Amino acid sequence: MTTAPANLLAARRLLLDNLNIDPDTSRDDDLEPGEVGIVGDPAHRGGYHCGSDRVVTNDYSVVESTRDSTGLTLYASALDVGIFEVRSGGRTHNLPTFSTWCVAQCVANTPDSRDLREIIYSPDGKVVRRWDRLGRRSSGDDSHLYHTHFSYFRDSTKANRDQQPLFRRYLTTIGLLEDDDMTPEEHNWLQTVHRNLTVLDGRNPVGQIYTRMALGEDHTDPAFVVQHPTLKSLGAQLTALQTALTALANKDFTDEAAIVQGVLAGLTPEKIAAAIPPTIAKQVADELARRMVA
Repeated sequence: MTTAPANLLAARRLLLDNLNIDPDTSRDDDLEPGEVGIVGDPAHRGGYHCGSDRVVTNDYSVVESTRDSTGLTLYASALDVGIFEVRSGGRTHNLPTFSTWCVAQCVANTPDSRDLREIIYSPDGKVVRRWDRLGRRSSGDDSHLYHTHFSYFRDSTKANRDQQPLFRRYLTTIGLLEDDDMTPEEHNWLQTVHRNLTVLDGRNPVGQIYTRMALGEDHTDPAFVVQHPTLKSLGAQLTALQTALTALANKDFTDEAAIVQGVLAGLTPEKIAAAIPPTIAKQVADELARRMVA
């Protein structure tokens, strides 16, 4: 039977988490769970709200694109979003402004909108329009005065491709989410790093391994050696380097005798004689004569 795919459920959750301002009450300006739908009701036949068990002959949601015909499964491939209104960044945002923003992204062919086949919406609550990537249709029925319909190419739901980035970007643009430049892949990487750093190795968080290496804690830990032989070797090298740097920092590099010898080696007798002040020249000559006699 037709079911909701995980990627559209995640997109639905993102919208509800940020546009249902007060989940404990029913308010006209809140986006309620019943207003964000994926699977059509049991009587629904044909279209993107239906999976392979409910499509009809020559169903437009299957036959007009190979992305749909090759991606047909039991998954529904559409999302309806109902009326809401929020204040953010000193402005009011609602279903018409949300819908026109999403359509603008599709027109611009942004990477996070390319799985959208169509959007049926109202820009003002008075007329219904349809943006169709395939250019087949331009209108819809009056129910779309009160909700916006997003159709996704079926191959994207079959592949479980993430459909949150477009909506996350909208929520960021209007100021309901903090801005960041990370891609979904980077977010997943960060989550993996965070998960690994919070796993305990019996004493301290794994994230402290590098600190422990610098302190030399793990160099004799058999379990650590087995699990992290490369890190152990690196830790020993870091410790040795630290010891050498400390020794260099404490060393007196001033060698006066060597400096004098170096200076004298570059002087001729004439230069030496010229450099001696006249007041002590006789004393130097007397001392040299004395040494020669001795």
